[in-house]
Amino acid sequence: MPGPSVVAARPRSVRRARKPTVAQLLEAAERPLVSFELFPAKDDEQHRQLWTTIRELESLGPDFVSVTYGASGSTRDRTVSATQQIAEQTTLRPMAHLTAASQSRDELRHVVGAYASVGINHVMAIRGDMPGGPTMPWEPHPDGLRNATELVSLVAELGDFCIGVGAFPDLHPQTRDADLDARILVAKQRAGASFAITQLFFTAQRYFDLVDRVRALGSDLPIIPGIMPVTRISQIERFADLSGAPLPSFVTDRLREVGDDPVRVRGAGVDLATTLSEELLAGGAPGLHFITMNRSPATREIYARLGPLLNRA
Repeated sequence: MPGPSVVAARPRSVRRARKPTVAQLLEAAERPLVSFELFPAKDDEQHRQLWTTIRELESLGPDFVSVTYGASGSTRDRTVSATQQIAEQTTLRPMAHLTAASQSRDELRHVVGAYASVGINHVMAIRGDMPGGPTMPWEPHPDGLRNATELVSLVAELGDFCIGVGAFPDLHPQTRDADLDARILVAKQRAGASFAITQLFFTAQRYFDLVDRVRALGSDLPIIPGIMPVTRISQIERFADLSGAPLPSFVTDRLREVGDDPVRVRGAGVDLATTLSEELLAGGAPGLHFITMNRSPATREIYARLGPLLNRA
């Protein structure tokens, strides 16, 4: 699917100066990083919505944007295409997701090669979930990888990639073992990961506890918190599906007290996400990664409220 008609793609022969990697930005630590997560469009309407959001978020000057990769590689071609279009048609630094679930080593190498061929040097390497969600037992592909650590190693072996990985403040839904989560995160760093982005969570102390456990193991891996404002009641169930854990009661109580009024629900969700972001930044989080669901108004409102805390003048 082509990019927006108002923006012509740059010729392949034109090379832009290579920007610092996310790892280099985190190491410089001049200010908290701000980034946004998008998903690839499946039809023309979603494509228009995606590009409206991209242009609105581009004006904020984020440090990077990521494009998700569907379960079992279901959006593989669309993820490669969307990431390439962002690289060629915007000023943004794109990062492409990659999941190991239900794919062979050869298929994964092919995707990594496709990313490299269009100039993508940031990859978010995630084990991924089985069909049915995060609580379903993990079954490796017969010719595939056993876990995310092996995926990080594969990506690192295939080129000069800046690799991000997932982290779990609310505990991985299958193991429910905080110490194991920390050890796995350190193993992924040793395999080649440069930073981590957390799954969704709503209690700042859970994030700080995860960071403390990782630091106690001698790791300095930067861990960026993932933030998503809950703007619809239906997202409560969706969050439970994504994380394997229900929303905390203070979140559900706040959302339910405003009733079914979508404006008030959205306002409560923005308030909760803003407060969480303020607590995280005050506690030293290296940045914020906003899950946008391809819509920008709530994210842009939170960004505006955070103001001086982001130090982006």
